Amino acid sequence: MSKTYAEQLVETLERQGVKRIFGLVGDSLNPIVDAVRQSNIEWVHVRNEEAAAFAAGAESLVTGELAVCAASCGPGNTHLVQGLYDSHRNGAKVLALASHIPSRQIGSKYFQETHPEALFAECSGYCEMVNSAEQGGVILHHAIQSTMSGHGVSVLVLPGDITTHEVENDDYVTSTISRGRPVVYPDAAEAAALADAINAAKTVTLFCGAGVKDAREQVLALAEKIKAPVGHALGGKMYIQYDNPFDVGMSGLLGYGACHDASNDADLLILLGTDFPYNDFLPKNNVAQVDIDGRAIGRRTTVKYPVVGDVAATIETILPHVEEKTDRKFLDKQLRNHERLLSHVIEAYTHNVEKMKPIHPEYVADLIDQYAADDAVFTVDTGMCNVWAARYITPNGKREQIGSFRHGTMANALSQAIGAQAADRGRQVITFNGDGGMSMLLGELITVKQHNLPVKMFVFNNSSLGMVKLEMLVQGLPEHETDHDQVNYAEIAEAIGIKHFRIEDPKDASRIIQEALAYDGPVLVDMVTDPNALSIPANITWEMLMGFSKAATRTVFGGGVGQMINMARSNLRNIPRP
Repeated sequence: MSKTYAEQLVETLERQGVKRIFGLVGDSLNPIVDAVRQSNIEWVHVRNEEAAAFAAGAESLVTGELAVCAASCGPGNTHLVQGLYDSHRNGAKVLALASHIPSRQIGSKYFQETHPEALFAECSGYCEMVNSAEQGGVILHHAIQSTMSGHGVSVLVLPGDITTHEVENDDYVTSTISRGRPVVYPDAAEAAALADAINAAKTVTLFCGAGVKDAREQVLALAEKIKAPVGHALGGKMYIQYDNPFDVGMSGLLGYGACHDASNDADLLILLGTDFPYNDFLPKNNVAQVDIDGRAIGRRTTVKYPVVGDVAATIETILPHVEEKTDRKFLDKQLRNHERLLSHVIEAYTHNVEKMKPIHPEYVADLIDQYAADDAVFTVDTGMCNVWAARYITPNGKREQIGSFRHGTMANALSQAIGAQAADRGRQVITFNGDGGMSMLLGELITVKQHNLPVKMFVFNNSSLGMVKLEMLVQGLPEHETDHDQVNYAEIAEAIGIKHFRIEDPKDASRIIQEALAYDGPVLVDMVTDPNALSIPANITWEMLMGFSKAATRTVFGGGVGQMINMARSNLRNIPRP
């Protein structure tokens, strides 16, 4: 029986295990939508194609599987771009179906004409246009194989008329897609040079990124053998920070604790699976870097000992050749420094906060963390919500944290929550929404309601673009156009038909947060928080205002660390006594 290319495409996605497509129906996309109607694939109707790409990216990140989003021609494609940039930079396995104007009209300045291959070139690893039904089957395979091989987003550009053409065979689309992850062992000479550098150094610090996700056991074994403090970037926090007796916190703009000092004071700093972008926080002397992607080596600072390979495989290769260090002085000094730094700031962000109005955002962030499920997925808006997530979401090996940590766009958290929750309705999905991010894609509240996705949405409502205000103040500029009139998001949720709460008094916070998290369905909690939280501490100097120097940034962000103080104190108790 003959079939159209649209039908072949949807059948192929079903064989690959695709359960849903995020997108907006209409126009040149209609033949594919009709094929979806006849399939077992769910269509998740979003209000903006940007949200479709965010949602697909989040689904892929929590499942490790192929996720799909779709957009109609012209404006539909241009909306899709923002979310695809984020998904591509996050390494999600996403196939984007970007429909196009009729093939006869391409190049004629037709209604809604764009050039999708150029539009998506920078936010994809594979982007090709279907020129015929026969060729379409070939590049459909290529697109799926590319994204499943770890090359980022794939985009199929689909002229609407060609999706209606009949196909003659399934030769390519029935190929088995390779989903394996090869282990990349390091070059012998590079591994030997790293081992020699570790042996020659009196003190070593390990700095971990998202690349240590499957290498936790190996990283801690190396740290134990060489008595190394272990710090992390935000991308590595969920994988290495918990139950880590060598933990010295996080470096960077959101950093806390002793990580910065441990990184800069060590004889040798080893960057493990991180493309940490803030080079001002990194030393330039005697740095080693291990990364599976050789293109990342030396991007951020001068690297003397480069190693291309999996973090786990690299450590397993060098560990037998690394001499055990017996002197713990440097490690113990950094652990004491870490505990002291956290203790220094903890009181300011915990003392009488249950009585202070507007609510301290640190207080409610800490409560959400305490009451959240052990395996909760947190999606986090860019801006000050990144600060609260970095400080207050406590990792445990089962939780996930998703944000626009590499692309840095606003309005990601709600859309990513849609994807994460659609993938598993039984898993608790929690958003840290800024009011700025929530308002930007506010229509996605309707998506949550329409599909009855039980997302727990927490809006940190400070009526301000808090991170922008902070950036202005730290640069010595008077803040301007960062604040706006109060908006009641609980009332907006009520109008849409979503369960809602509004917290204005901190005494109500604990009860309401617990009730919201226990509710069986979507719920929005509008929390009126202090717009000046973490903007400028009392002891900042004029010199600190003269730019994002290390000292200024560390002072500005040096407050509030949630449950991490407990682990720091526990690690301190474990230091051997003479």
